[in-house]
Amino acid sequence: MKRTLFYLFCAAALLSSCAPKQGEEKACCEGKNPVIETIMARRSIRNYKEQPVEREKLQEIAVCGVNAPNAINRQAWEVRIVDDAEYINGITEVYKKANPRAAEEPGFKNMFRNAPAVILIANDTNFSFSQVDCGLMAENMMLAAQSMGLGTVCLGSPTAFMNSNPDAAPYIERLGLSEGYQLLVAIAVGYPNESPDAKPRNLNKIKFVE
Repeated sequence: MKRTLFYLFCAAALLSSCAPKQGEEKACCEGKNPVIETIMARRSIRNYKEQPVEREKLQEIAVCGVNAPNAINRQAWEVRIVDDAEYINGITEVYKKANPRAAEEPGFKNMFRNAPAVILIANDTNFSFSQVDCGLMAENMMLAAQSMGLGTVCLGSPTAFMNSNPDAAPYIERLGLSEGYQLLVAIAVGYPNESPDAKPRNLNKIKFVE
């Protein structure tokens, strides 16, 4: 799992490592194009309104995802969009059974940070670059969602749980993943109920090679 998250963070860094330090966003983005403004404005949202997300928007987000760059156009990913409360609540009950303290968190409703919808991304475990490709896909999705006024957060622990817990097997089966594919990350999607500040970024890590 540590290796998976490393690949995802590397992929996301390709597009978002220029995020501003807290308080610098306005100056950094002033006069920039809409793509840069969207990148700089995106935040990880962990508090959502109960308002459902329109399926047309979820579909468009997924389409933006599959248009991400990927190695030799292998498209070594599969995407499943879940906005069915019965599914989300059901797998959450399995999660709560294995992690009873999770339900004690104030306001806890589901294992996807209480989002009303989740986009699950699976990778081809037989293709060595698939994790990087899925990371790029996830970033495309999150930026697309941001441009639509939606909030997202990229989650690794829910998919790791679903892959490893036998009681979650029926929910994996309902996804109908192809042979050799395994859940990698989940993108929680919803209308944000918070406006967090940007986390500081160390811009000294960016250097030109002389």
